[in-house]
Amino acid sequence: MFLYITLFFQNVLGFSPLEAGLRTLPVTMPILLVSPLSGRLTARVPARLLLGTGLAFVTLGLLLMGNLSDSSPWTALLPGQILAGIGIGLATPALASTAVGVVAPQLSGMASGANNTARQLGLATGIAGLGSIFQSKIESTLTPLVTGMSASSHVHELARAVASGGTGRAVQAVPPDDRVKVANAAHHAFVTGFNIIALVSVAVAAVGCVAGYALVRSRDFVPPAATPAPVPPEPARA
Repeated sequence: MFLYITLFFQNVLGFSPLEAGLRTLPVTMPILLVSPLSGRLTARVPARLLLGTGLAFVTLGLLLMGNLSDSSPWTALLPGQILAGIGIGLATPALASTAVGVVAPQLSGMASGANNTARQLGLATGIAGLGSIFQSKIESTLTPLVTGMSASSHVHELARAVASGGTGRAVQAVPPDDRVKVANAAHHAFVTGFNIIALVSVAVAAVGCVAGYALVRSRDFVPPAATPAPVPPEPARA
Protein backbone atom coordinates (compact mmCIF):
# COMPACT_ATOMS: atom_id res chain seq x y z
CA MET A 1 0.00 0.00 0.00
CA PHE A 2 3.00 2.38 0.27
CA LEU A 3 2.75 3.11 -3.46
CA TYR A 4 -0.91 4.05 -3.32
CA ILE A 5 -0.51 6.10 -0.13
CA THR A 6 2.22 8.08 -1.89
CA LEU A 7 0.00 8.57 -4.95
CA PHE A 8 -2.76 9.83 -2.68
CA PHE A 9 -0.44 12.37 -1.07
CA GLN A 10 1.07 13.63 -4.33
CA ASN A 11 -1.62 13.29 -6.97
CA VAL A 12 -4.79 13.82 -4.96
CA LEU A 13 -3.65 16.19 -2.22
CA GLY A 14 -0.95 17.84 -4.32
CA PHE A 15 2.02 17.46 -1.99
CA SER A 16 5.57 17.60 -3.32
CA PRO A 17 7.72 14.45 -3.16
CA LEU A 18 9.45 15.77 -0.03
CA GLU A 19 6.15 16.67 1.64
CA ALA A 20 4.73 13.27 0.76
CA GLY A 21 7.82 11.55 2.11
CA LEU A 22 7.56 13.38 5.42
CA ARG A 23 3.96 12.22 5.71
CA THR A 24 5.05 8.58 5.52
CA LEU A 25 7.08 9.00 8.71
CA PRO A 26 4.10 7.85 10.84
CA VAL A 27 4.69 4.42 9.26
CA THR A 28 8.47 4.32 9.13
CA MET A 29 9.23 5.78 12.56
CA PRO A 30 7.27 3.10 14.49
CA ILE A 31 9.07 0.47 12.41
CA LEU A 32 12.45 1.90 13.45
CA LEU A 33 11.42 2.12 17.10
CA VAL A 34 9.58 -1.20 17.46
CA SER A 35 11.85 -3.46 15.40
CA PRO A 36 14.77 -3.50 17.90
CA LEU A 37 12.36 -4.27 20.73
CA SER A 38 10.78 -7.06 18.72
CA GLY A 39 14.22 -8.42 17.85
CA ARG A 40 15.05 -8.75 21.54
CA LEU A 41 11.70 -10.35 22.25
CA THR A 42 12.25 -13.12 19.69
CA ALA A 43 14.54 -14.85 22.23
CA ARG A 44 11.82 -14.82 24.91
CA VAL A 45 8.44 -14.84 23.15
CA PRO A 46 7.22 -17.46 20.63
CA ALA A 47 7.67 -16.17 17.11
CA ARG A 48 4.05 -16.93 16.22
CA LEU A 49 2.85 -14.43 18.82
CA LEU A 50 5.00 -11.66 17.38
CA LEU A 51 4.05 -12.53 13.80
CA GLY A 52 0.34 -12.87 14.50
CA THR A 53 0.15 -9.80 16.72
CA GLY A 54 2.15 -7.72 14.25
CA LEU A 55 -0.17 -8.65 11.40
CA ALA A 56 -3.17 -7.95 13.63
CA PHE A 57 -1.89 -4.38 14.05
CA VAL A 58 -1.36 -4.15 10.28
CA THR A 59 -4.89 -5.42 9.66
CA LEU A 60 -6.41 -2.82 11.98
CA GLY A 61 -4.24 -0.08 10.50
CA LEU A 62 -5.33 -0.90 6.95
CA LEU A 63 -8.95 -1.03 8.05
CA LEU A 64 -8.66 2.50 9.43
CA MET A 65 -6.96 3.72 6.25
CA GLY A 66 -9.68 2.35 3.97
CA ASN A 67 -12.29 4.90 5.01
CA LEU A 68 -11.38 8.00 3.00
CA SER A 69 -13.84 10.52 1.60
CA ASP A 70 -13.39 13.10 -1.14
CA SER A 71 -12.63 15.77 1.48
CA SER A 72 -10.25 13.71 3.63
CA PRO A 73 -6.96 15.42 4.57
CA TRP A 74 -3.74 13.45 4.89
CA THR A 75 -4.29 13.12 8.64
CA ALA A 76 -7.18 10.76 7.91
CA LEU A 77 -4.50 8.13 7.28
CA LEU A 78 -2.51 8.96 10.40
CA PRO A 79 -3.99 6.48 12.93
CA GLY A 80 -3.82 3.64 10.43
CA GLN A 81 -0.26 4.50 9.47
CA ILE A 82 0.90 4.41 13.08
CA LEU A 83 -0.77 1.06 13.80
CA ALA A 84 0.55 -0.46 10.57
CA GLY A 85 4.06 0.76 11.38
CA ILE A 86 3.90 -0.83 14.83
CA GLY A 87 2.69 -4.08 13.26
CA ILE A 88 5.45 -4.17 10.66
CA GLY A 89 8.02 -3.48 13.36
CA LEU A 90 6.70 -6.37 15.44
CA ALA A 91 6.45 -8.88 12.61
CA THR A 92 9.61 -8.27 10.57
CA PRO A 93 12.29 -9.48 13.05
CA ALA A 94 10.13 -12.47 13.97
CA LEU A 95 9.75 -13.34 10.31
CA ALA A 96 13.50 -13.25 9.75
CA SER A 97 14.26 -15.29 12.88
CA THR A 98 11.63 -17.85 11.92
CA ALA A 99 13.08 -18.25 8.44
CA VAL A 100 16.52 -19.17 9.76
CA GLY A 101 15.31 -20.86 12.94
CA VAL A 102 13.51 -23.76 11.30
CA VAL A 103 16.56 -25.05 9.38
CA ALA A 104 19.90 -26.43 10.45
CA PRO A 105 22.58 -23.78 11.03
CA GLN A 106 24.47 -24.75 7.89
CA LEU A 107 21.34 -23.90 5.82
CA SER A 108 20.67 -20.53 7.43
CA GLY A 109 22.11 -18.60 4.47
CA MET A 110 19.79 -20.41 2.07
CA ALA A 111 16.82 -19.82 4.37
CA SER A 112 17.60 -16.11 4.66
CA GLY A 113 17.85 -15.86 0.88
CA ALA A 114 14.53 -17.67 0.44
CA ASN A 115 12.93 -15.28 2.93
CA ASN A 116 14.21 -12.22 1.04
CA THR A 117 13.13 -13.68 -2.30
CA ALA A 118 9.64 -14.37 -0.97
CA ARG A 119 9.44 -10.82 0.38
CA GLN A 120 10.33 -9.27 -2.98
CA LEU A 121 7.98 -11.63 -4.81
CA GLY A 122 5.20 -10.69 -2.40
CA LEU A 123 5.80 -6.99 -2.94
CA ALA A 124 5.74 -7.33 -6.73
CA THR A 125 2.67 -9.57 -6.69
CA GLY A 126 0.86 -7.32 -4.23
CA ILE A 127 1.50 -4.14 -6.21
CA ALA A 128 0.45 -5.81 -9.47
CA GLY A 129 -2.67 -7.41 -7.99
CA LEU A 130 -3.80 -4.32 -6.13
CA GLY A 131 -2.98 -2.16 -9.17
CA SER A 132 -5.27 -4.24 -11.37
CA ILE A 133 -8.14 -3.97 -8.89
CA PHE A 134 -7.39 -0.27 -8.38
CA GLN A 135 -7.52 0.64 -12.06
CA SER A 136 -10.63 -1.47 -12.66
CA LYS A 137 -12.49 0.25 -9.81
CA ILE A 138 -11.36 3.69 -10.97
CA GLU A 139 -12.62 3.00 -14.49
CA SER A 140 -16.00 1.69 -13.32
CA THR A 141 -16.39 4.76 -11.09
CA LEU A 142 -15.30 7.24 -13.75
CA THR A 143 -17.47 5.90 -16.57
CA PRO A 144 -20.83 7.27 -15.35
CA LEU A 145 -19.23 10.47 -14.02
CA VAL A 146 -17.79 11.56 -17.38
CA THR A 147 -20.75 10.47 -19.52
CA GLY A 148 -21.56 13.22 -22.00
CA MET A 149 -18.08 14.75 -21.83
CA SER A 150 -15.29 14.41 -24.34
CA ALA A 151 -13.38 12.30 -21.79
CA SER A 152 -16.00 9.56 -22.05
CA SER A 153 -14.48 8.38 -25.34
CA HIS A 154 -11.16 7.52 -23.71
CA VAL A 155 -12.18 6.67 -20.17
CA HIS A 156 -9.88 3.63 -20.11
CA GLU A 157 -6.83 5.80 -20.77
CA LEU A 158 -8.04 8.32 -18.20
CA ALA A 159 -8.49 5.58 -15.59
CA ARG A 160 -5.00 4.27 -16.28
CA ALA A 161 -3.57 7.77 -15.88
CA VAL A 162 -5.40 8.30 -12.57
CA ALA A 163 -4.25 4.93 -11.26
CA SER A 164 -0.61 5.55 -12.19
CA GLY A 165 -0.31 9.09 -10.87
CA GLY A 166 -0.77 10.95 -14.16
CA THR A 167 -4.04 12.69 -13.31
CA GLY A 168 -2.67 16.20 -13.85
CA ARG A 169 -1.44 15.50 -17.38
CA ALA A 170 -4.63 13.66 -18.28
CA VAL A 171 -6.84 16.51 -17.07
CA GLN A 172 -4.80 19.05 -19.02
CA ALA A 173 -5.61 17.11 -22.19
CA VAL A 174 -9.35 17.59 -21.57
CA PRO A 175 -11.14 20.61 -23.12
CA PRO A 176 -11.11 23.57 -20.68
CA ASP A 177 -14.86 23.54 -20.12
CA ASP A 178 -14.73 19.99 -18.70
CA ARG A 179 -11.47 20.13 -16.74
CA VAL A 180 -12.95 20.92 -13.34
CA LYS A 181 -15.60 18.23 -13.66
CA VAL A 182 -13.10 15.64 -14.87
CA ALA A 183 -10.65 16.56 -12.10
CA ASN A 184 -13.38 16.15 -9.45
CA ALA A 185 -14.46 12.85 -11.00
CA ALA A 186 -10.84 11.61 -11.02
CA HIS A 187 -10.43 12.62 -7.37
CA HIS A 188 -13.58 10.72 -6.38
CA ALA A 189 -12.59 7.68 -8.44
CA PHE A 190 -9.11 7.57 -6.88
CA VAL A 191 -10.50 7.72 -3.34
CA THR A 192 -13.06 5.02 -4.14
CA GLY A 193 -10.40 2.75 -5.62
CA PHE A 194 -8.06 3.39 -2.69
CA ASN A 195 -10.74 2.33 -0.20
CA ILE A 196 -11.35 -0.88 -2.15
CA ILE A 197 -7.72 -1.97 -2.31
CA ALA A 198 -7.28 -1.08 1.37
CA LEU A 199 -10.08 -3.49 2.20
CA VAL A 200 -8.52 -6.16 -0.03
CA SER A 201 -5.28 -5.64 1.89
CA VAL A 202 -7.20 -5.98 5.16
CA ALA A 203 -8.38 -9.42 4.05
CA VAL A 204 -4.87 -10.50 3.04
CA ALA A 205 -3.34 -9.24 6.30
CA ALA A 206 -6.08 -10.93 8.34
CA VAL A 207 -5.37 -14.26 6.66
CA GLY A 208 -1.67 -13.74 7.38
CA CYS A 209 -2.46 -12.96 11.00
CA VAL A 210 -4.40 -16.20 11.47
CA ALA A 211 -1.73 -18.17 9.60
CA GLY A 212 1.00 -16.66 11.78
CA TYR A 213 -0.75 -17.77 14.94
CA ALA A 214 -1.75 -21.21 13.63
CA LEU A 215 1.07 -22.43 11.39
CA VAL A 216 4.28 -21.29 13.09
CA ARG A 217 4.91 -23.96 15.71
CA SER A 218 7.62 -24.05 18.33
CA ARG A 219 8.39 -27.70 17.57
CA ASP A 220 9.42 -26.79 14.02
CA PHE A 221 12.40 -24.78 15.24
CA VAL A 222 15.79 -26.45 15.23
CA PRO A 223 17.21 -26.40 18.77
CA PRO A 224 20.59 -24.70 19.10
CA ALA A 225 23.55 -27.03 19.08
CA ALA A 226 24.74 -27.96 22.55
CA THR A 227 27.98 -26.30 23.55
CA PRO A 228 30.63 -28.99 24.09
CA ALA A 229 31.85 -29.31 27.65
CA PRO A 230 35.34 -27.89 28.16
CA VAL A 231 38.13 -30.46 28.18
CA PRO A 232 39.97 -30.43 31.52
CA PRO A 233 43.70 -29.78 31.24
CA GLU A 234 46.00 -32.72 31.56
CA PRO A 235 47.85 -32.93 34.87
CA ALA A 236 51.41 -31.65 34.77
CA ARG A 237 54.02 -34.36 34.48
CA ALA A 238 57.19 -34.38 36.53
